[in-house]
Amino acid sequence: MPGDPMRTEPVAGEPVAGEPVAGEPSARQPGAGKPVAAPVAVSLRPVLPADLDLFFYLMRDPQARRVAAFTAPDPDDRAAFDAHWARVLPSEGVHRTVLADGVPVGHAAVYGPPDDRQVTYWIDRAHWGRGLATAALRALLDLVPERPLHARAAADNAASLRALRTCGFTVVGHDRDWAHGRGEETDEVVLVLPA
Repeated sequence: MPGDPMRTEPVAGEPVAGEPVAGEPSARQPGAGKPVAAPVAVSLRPVLPADLDLFFYLMRDPQARRVAAFTAPDPDDRAAFDAHWARVLPSEGVHRTVLADGVPVGHAAVYGPPDDRQVTYWIDRAHWGRGLATAALRALLDLVPERPLHARAAADNAASLRALRTCGFTVVGHDRDWAHGRGEETDEVVLVLPA
């Protein structure tokens, strides 16, 4: 929802900064010099109170905030963070902790009024580039069959846009809004997963 200071729009499951550059080897190409990560089992479970400390820690990562762009105004305000989660957890939304091989690595959710249900996710930057955001989004979409669902991502967040498109979302518009994670107006892409 534009203007909601606590919104956490869909964010990178993989870093934009880590995208291959023309002429440079990609870590995803054979022989690129980096080991290929073993497949990861991604699952979702209900958010537990103990997960909130991890979520607060993840929200404070400056690089992740920059990529996410549309974040809470003050990442160090634990009282506002706790108030936000106290409000959203008992709501009509579906809030889940993302697990990679059984270890919490982020969260994913569907929230908002019935006519404007939004998806969001946040994956620990240490796990970017492994397909976790896409896998978590797929699991969330399996859990929440209602359609349409809406999403927004910073226009330069190629990894998040890729995850959304891979899961069937299509671009339906563009917007520009204040991004607390960047301290500036930022272009965003508006997407929908149709009925």
